[in-house]
Amino acid sequence: MLPSFPGPMYYNGIYHQFYQYNPNGSLWGNIVWGHSVSTDLINWIRLEPAIERTTPSDINGCWTGSATILKDNRPAIIYTGADTEKRQVQNIVFPKNVSDPYLREWIKPDSNPLIQPIGQGLNSGQFRDPTTGWIGPDGLWRIAVGAELNGCSAALLYKSEDFVHWTRVDHPLYSSNASTMWECPDFFAVLPGNNSGLDLSAAIPNGAKHVLKMSLDNCDKYMVGVYDIKSDTFIPDTILDDRRLWSRIDYGNYYASKSFFDSKRGRRIIWGWTNETDSSSDDVAKGWAGIHAIPRTIWLDRNSKQLLQWPVEEIESLRREEVSHQGLELKLGDLFEIKGIDTLQANVEIDFELTSIESVDPFDPSWLLDIEKHCREADASIHGGVGPFGLLVLASDNMDEHTSVHFRIYKSQEKYMVLMCSDLRKSSLRPELYTPAYGGFFEIDLKKEKTISLRTLIDHSAVESFGGGGRVCIMARVYPVTLINSSTRMYAFNNGTSTVKVPQLKAWSMNRAQVNVRKG
Repeated sequence: MLPSFPGPMYYNGIYHQFYQYNPNGSLWGNIVWGHSVSTDLINWIRLEPAIERTTPSDINGCWTGSATILKDNRPAIIYTGADTEKRQVQNIVFPKNVSDPYLREWIKPDSNPLIQPIGQGLNSGQFRDPTTGWIGPDGLWRIAVGAELNGCSAALLYKSEDFVHWTRVDHPLYSSNASTMWECPDFFAVLPGNNSGLDLSAAIPNGAKHVLKMSLDNCDKYMVGVYDIKSDTFIPDTILDDRRLWSRIDYGNYYASKSFFDSKRGRRIIWGWTNETDSSSDDVAKGWAGIHAIPRTIWLDRNSKQLLQWPVEEIESLRREEVSHQGLELKLGDLFEIKGIDTLQANVEIDFELTSIESVDPFDPSWLLDIEKHCREADASIHGGVGPFGLLVLASDNMDEHTSVHFRIYKSQEKYMVLMCSDLRKSSLRPELYTPAYGGFFEIDLKKEKTISLRTLIDHSAVESFGGGGRVCIMARVYPVTLINSSTRMYAFNNGTSTVKVPQLKAWSMNRAQVNVRKG
């Protein structure tokens, strides 16, 4: 079982993927840290678990945490353990042998637990998921821990000289009364308009922004702002009281993500977990539950408002057969079938060019409060002015089953808004599945941008889509009956009254990655 995603890191030429894992089965319980390694982020070797439940401070579970590379180039992991009283406490482990390229064995020092839920207003059962460490100008290490403080959500701030002895700062890094608890907080620096990553253990350049990401409401949300060094606090550029309006990392089935600095290529990579949406009995039959989404490069747009994400370039090494089309026109009701590739395991990249925006429908700001509801009401079969247009994937011959990934264009007072939906409601004939219509909005300047891009990665039950160059990302899980005994079809379509051009469409079959191959 692979729920949540603690502690990814790059160290001495090897990528390490840690994950919460039940070694006894595919249902929740007996959680330890599984461990896999890779040299390319695509093909993975599975090792023995890195952290197991062996001490009083983690006997009831080894939960999420983060890896940090210390000043002496030695990695350390701080993680949450559930102790004998089922309190949540923070523990540390170090590699037994740093010359082992795979870092197979990890040691728990006697100093555990490092941090306990002590202090007025702290809930000992809501105190977990420490971040990667960073260094302030005073030379002290800092981490943040997700907590419930006086009934509100908080990222509590702790300082240390040696990464072992920690002191809680008298104020949180940031707190909010909009919710009660944040899981899996992540805190990192970004340079506006620069897709290079920043290393938190090095000096942060002038002009950098900081991002505070948190997991709540079954999704990952974030704020962009400034890390005020003098006050040791995070100050968001915009504070929205209604958390339904907070920006999201992904608008689909994506949770407990964690980022890390990849010193090999100078980028920041974020990784998230996507759970199954069939039944527990299906999980037992499969013998596993939950997968990791494709690792994504993440950076901040030049306007310092929105994070952009794109699949790591290594994923392109899996491409094989390619088909390409140029200069297509899609009129109202048109379906263009994409043939010549394996539609069950594919990468599709398509650019849509608008021929007219005169018939654009007006935008209603209330849609932002429940975008999924709007995607259900304005689905792919309902004609709009400009849109819906996009892709139909994993479609059966008679279209009884299909997943739609599509756009609609709207005009607000000042700007144009693009709605991107991933509609799963007709994805499967199985009645018991969870099949929502996911959706997110992004702004577009149609005077500067002539096309709207869509990239979709398909791997059987996984449909991962990136709209507008990564401005909206939607991860979806689907289980068509068609997958069981036959192939599927894929189409580009337009159901808007305005014709849409497709100047470029490329699609590839994708090879199967070697994942969790055992190392003898």
